[in-house]
Amino acid sequence: MSDVAHHTGLPRSSAHRILDQLVRIGWLARDDMFYSLGTRLMELGSFAVEQNQILDAAGPYLRRLHDRTALVVHLAVLDGTDVVYLGKVGDVLARLSPVRAGSRMPAGRTALGKVLTAYSGAPGSEYDAIREAGIAFDRDGNGVGLACIAAPVGAVGCVRAAVSVCGPAEHVAVTGQLVTGVQDTARAILRRLEDRRAHV
Repeated sequence: MSDVAHHTGLPRSSAHRILDQLVRIGWLARDDMFYSLGTRLMELGSFAVEQNQILDAAGPYLRRLHDRTALVVHLAVLDGTDVVYLGKVGDVLARLSPVRAGSRMPAGRTALGKVLTAYSGAPGSEYDAIREAGIAFDRDGNGVGLACIAAPVGAVGCVRAAVSVCGPAEHVAVTGQLVTGVQDTARAILRRLEDRRAHV
């Protein structure tokens, strides 16, 4: 604690109070007078590393899907009850979708969140239907007049992320070609992730 007070210029009482709060929420651990990284902070660090690896592996496939569909393409992961957007690819249409990399939305509002929740094993008839179809669909979740189709990157119980296409509802129909494009992209991302893991 004295080192923290010295390096930050905080009074010892303020440093002690802040450190105690960080211990309480799991960001730090305390052993007598010494502090170390807490489990919550380590979890966040490993979460960030994993997400960077997924985005790096997915990048070329997201761009290819955008080129083929001319729709906005998103990549996201589930964090509790929220979906966190890792990447977004799109040109003019990108302005129609309010989300950006780092955005967070309630999972139930988006196709990405619904498919991630379903493939995390959530019970319920809606999630059963999503697992059966291999995709999720939403309208107006990302903005009024927008529709999205999302597919999981991974199997039930070990889903890594999800990918979606999003655009004006009149251009996003749950048709064979569009659904296949999203699912093929998700499978390609998973294969690349598995190849990289095999060569580590």
